[in-house]
Amino acid sequence: MNQQAIFGKTDRTGTATVYKVNLVPDYSYSDPTFNSAHEQPQAGDALSTQNGFNTKKPAAGNAYLFVYIRVVDTGVKALLAPSPEQFVVNYDGNYYSYSSIVSSKVSLSNIRVPQYDYVIGPGGAAGFINPGDSNAADGYLIYEVPASIDLTRASLVAQLDSENRDAWALG
Repeated sequence: MNQQAIFGKTDRTGTATVYKVNLVPDYSYSDPTFNSAHEQPQAGDALSTQNGFNTKKPAAGNAYLFVYIRVVDTGVKALLAPSPEQFVVNYDGNYYSYSSIVSSKVSLSNIRVPQYDYVIGPGGAAGFINPGDSNAADGYLIYEVPASIDLTRASLVAQLDSENRDAWALG
């Protein structure tokens, strides 16, 4: 972790860094639309709303892995940021794709950065970021993984662009 992966070419270059991971049994979130009586039945599964927060639980035997990434445009022109689908967790030969939160209006308990996919475009659509550290796409991605995961044997693998692939050890 905390190692920069370089991608892009000529005047459209960037770096991607995984700087933090957190494995949790569930997480709490607040969404203004889910807290209305009208919207809750449309949300699908019954929500356990308490003080404006809902709890998201994984399937039996699983947990949620939060991976925090930062993508910076180090070039001189706007850079196409890697899409969240380009980041997968590899553990014991199995690959796990990220799970998106419901909307950019959602706030997670005790998390200060937004989900990476809503930083670069709703629903994980790739977007452009402008040059400079202050314009970085900084956020988290959520993965549902086995609760028994050994992070020392897990990695985040990213196909950053057509020519650059990298991986970060997560533990």
